[in-house]
Amino acid sequence: MARFLMVTATSGTNRELADVFATTATEKGHEAEVIDLAEMDLPMFTMARSKDPESAPDISDFVTSMSEADAWVIVAPEYNGSVPPTLNNAIAWMSTAMDWQDFRSLCTGKPVGLATHSGGGGAHVIMAMRQQFSFIGADVIGRACMSGRNKEANPEAIEAMIDNLAR
Repeated sequence: MARFLMVTATSGTNRELADVFATTATEKGHEAEVIDLAEMDLPMFTMARSKDPESAPDISDFVTSMSEADAWVIVAPEYNGSVPPTLNNAIAWMSTAMDWQDFRSLCTGKPVGLATHSGGGGAHVIMAMRQQFSFIGADVIGRACMSGRNKEANPEAIEAMIDNLAR
């Protein structure tokens, strides 16, 4: 049994897709948690805020969930051909809220699956997330789930991704 963390960068259709991943994981006997970054409502990251303990948000619960998970599924829509600001912002806060070595050890070797529900198809956000999560040391699986207005998420792809990440 694996412990999954689904992180969605926006509410709405991407949250719904994260919930489908979580439901699929639990139906396969795994544990699953969904964190909606939009609901976290983190302040915009700046170096000045990150150095001021009164301005920096407490993301310890988020970091604990990330750490305790055996695998992550990151679900984000495409924003201007790239990653949405909420996801970049959360990664920036994580990378400074922790010691750099701790951040690296949190990410290094972590199995990660990528998914999107995007109006424009989502290929660009998948490429951008693949590059970003690979850079921070995660092991991003090859298969991704892309859906949008004219294309439903493929249940077989979701099941295959859960099976692959659970290994």
